Amino acid sequence: MVHHIVLWNLKDELSAQEKEEAAGLIKEKLEAVKKEVEGVVSLKVEIHGLPSGNKDIGLISVFESEEALNAYQKHPAHVQAGAYVGSVTYGRTCLDYISE
Repeated sequence: MVHHIVLWNLKDELSAQEKEEAAGLIKEKLEAVKKEVEGVVSLKVEIHGLPSGNKDIGLISVFESEEALNAYQKHPAHVQAGAYVGSVTYGRTCLDYISE
């Protein structure tokens, strides 16, 4: 299994309401991609982190293989969702790893 974890912060210039709306849209858009791409084992977007964290949004996903992760990243639905994510976030951090 390939694990793909991505963390972002919402842009500071967004109001509290805009941040809440943007987080909800990110969750909706990215979680919808799961239904369109083969090889996705699980995919969840967390938008209600604890105050002890220093990131606003987390994508936690698992893929059957590296090929499945690559297909997900190139899929038009992911590219479209990613464009929106990039427009309202900064400070992207990613960790990909393989587990048995």
